Amino acid sequence: MTSTQTIDATAVLAAARRARATADAAEAEVLAQALAWAHLHQVGSVDEGGVATWSDSPIPIAGEGAPLVSEFCLYEIAAALRLTQEAGRYLVAHALELHHRLPRLWERVQSGSLPAWRARRVADKTIALSVDAAAYVDAQVAQYAPRIGNAALDRLVDEAIARFMPETAAEVAEQAAEGRHVTINHQQVSFAGTSLLQAELDLPDALDLDKVLQAGAEQQKALGSTESLDVRRALALGALARGDLALDLQQPARPKRQIVLYIHLSDRALGNPHGVGRVESPNILLTAGQIAAWCGAPETQVIVRPVIDLNQHVSVESYEIPDRLREHVILRDLGCVAPYCTKRARQADIDHITEWILGGRTGDLNLAPLCRGHHRLKTFSTWTYTMLQPGSYLWRSPMNHVYLRDGTGTRDLTPRPLDPPGG
Repeated sequence: MTSTQTIDATAVLAAARRARATADAAEAEVLAQALAWAHLHQVGSVDEGGVATWSDSPIPIAGEGAPLVSEFCLYEIAAALRLTQEAGRYLVAHALELHHRLPRLWERVQSGSLPAWRARRVADKTIALSVDAAAYVDAQVAQYAPRIGNAALDRLVDEAIARFMPETAAEVAEQAAEGRHVTINHQQVSFAGTSLLQAELDLPDALDLDKVLQAGAEQQKALGSTESLDVRRALALGALARGDLALDLQQPARPKRQIVLYIHLSDRALGNPHGVGRVESPNILLTAGQIAAWCGAPETQVIVRPVIDLNQHVSVESYEIPDRLREHVILRDLGCVAPYCTKRARQADIDHITEWILGGRTGDLNLAPLCRGHHRLKTFSTWTYTMLQPGSYLWRSPMNHVYLRDGTGTRDLTPRPLDPPGG
């Protein structure tokens, strides 16, 4: 390395370190402003805010001793920071938890000696703890927070529970046996159409499953499969899921896989095996060729349902939304149309954008999917939205922030605030 290259490398690292310090300071400031926002919307008790199933209510989002805050205020700060409602809620919860229950960690973050993300990791673990248990964690971890790992943090939290929350410790021990699970993650499906599966089983069951998968993999190899052992075991698990316990991989006697997919393919993609289609729930992209391969497999039962032309507009005279109109709206928007929301339309309410009692029609041009939280927000606060065209919505918040939500996501159209004098 030449001297010039050494100087350049030194400059690059110095610039990167400055950028990291700036980013850490910015994250600490975001946390401080989240705390200030929570304090502006603090509610002293449930009685002060009133209790309602649908309207704004005071909620405890941090641990015991932290103030309650207005639920609807969380939507405003989440959107302003371009976060989902859940991420915004966690941000404010962590700020409250750190300031009110983990003061040593809060001080370290605000002094710049601890990155905000490390402190938030601790706060996330202590929200469920008692006041004394949280204070114990704060005292023990403050000095070592920059380098404590997840395992050590979990042990410390367990110790705090054992010391200060004996009844909870007994419940945790009793529930440990209920930790068995089989989880299939459809939220992170690969482009090739594979899903991640995780499981925790009783040892005898795990050993039995291992033997069955190994036998299935060996049988596939004997039949001429050239796939790796891992791939053959995965294929054997799929055969097991379809009830093919004998793993008869040559010719199933009857269709055993029923695929229910909501597939969105353009006219051009239909004639091109490399064209891309979107599969709803899970919301993934697949090639037309992959979809054809799935549906063309001999063990697959294909059910064709009526196609809805989203270019045709539909309305009815009643307030109630018929199933076909509901399906039209769901297929058009796929998800909740509120800013930055990622919840699926099939689990959402269908909202009359202009209310029925105010003359709003029950038709696709006046209907949109909103998750329950955003439906409540739109109904019981001053958040408003309009449909610019089918699939495109303009939102305005109580603070006059403006967001455009369409099929590409959310765009913040709020003018950028001016820097304060001397800033």
